[in-house]
Amino acid sequence: MRARLERSVEVGAPAGVLWDYVTDWPRQAEWVPMTRVERVDAADGLGGRLRAWTGVGPVGFWDPMTITLWQRDADGGGRCEVLHRGRVVRGEGEFVVRARGPEASTFVWAEVLALPGGRLGALAFRLARPALERALDGALRRLGRRIRTEQAPPGS
Repeated sequence: MRARLERSVEVGAPAGVLWDYVTDWPRQAEWVPMTRVERVDAADGLGGRLRAWTGVGPVGFWDPMTITLWQRDADGGGRCEVLHRGRVVRGEGEFVVRARGPEASTFVWAEVLALPGGRLGALAFRLARPALERALDGALRRLGRRIRTEQAPPGS
């Protein structure tokens, strides 16, 4: 079974600034809780590989990914799709940055997850979904705050 999870946030920053921030893979640790992302190779375009460790200390799991789409838009935004190839997380992920004018943009994070465990796995996901959505919403709010802080003029 598969399930789609999608969350978005409006950000007061140009699309190009937001794109550069969210695709600076190691910086995800600044806004995604309990996660650090490493480049396995160049990881800045089609075919690039990266991996994310989600957990606390030695307790967690690796999420290896391959970039399957890397598209930049003339307005600074773009779309990056990945294939999750791990034991725990399998499926497709997507980051989209859309310009909403010269100083504002929208960030969309979507996942289409392959749920293990048949009907039981689907039930577990349905029960966990609200908590996952709250966690993603919190991460996206942190992302928006980090971008605003970085964009603020010194002394403001």
